[in-house]
Amino acid sequence: MAARYVLDSFALTALFQEEPGAAKVQKLLEGARGDEHELHMSVVNLGEVAYTVENRRGLEASQEALAAVDQLPIEIVDVDRALALSAARLKAASGIGYADCFVAALAQRLDAAVVTGDLDFRQVEHLVAVEWLQSADTQ
Repeated sequence: MAARYVLDSFALTALFQEEPGAAKVQKLLEGARGDEHELHMSVVNLGEVAYTVENRRGLEASQEALAAVDQLPIEIVDVDRALALSAARLKAASGIGYADCFVAALAQRLDAAVVTGDLDFRQVEHLVAVEWLQSADTQ
């Protein structure tokens, strides 16, 4: 069974904005293309990518980013009742952002590691594996 990773919006934002961590995300994408591992993202966190890029670079850039995501080897996972309730439990237990809870809940469901540079995930490292991207704060 191939290793599984769940991408936080931080990972794709880093890639599209050429921020610290982009090289590691690119390497993960290449590995997924070669069937070395699987990449997943919840549709909630895809929405985070869209609004982050739109806020920073405009609607056209956001639409281009979403079109690019459609070409990447990432399974976008819809949110069902069970995932929403798992995210709610994580929110109640950890206090991290609700959208981040969808990343952690999906990682728990898939027995996957979260890929992020968002330091808030330190609060759930005892619940889910975290693959840290280099960021200004984690250097």
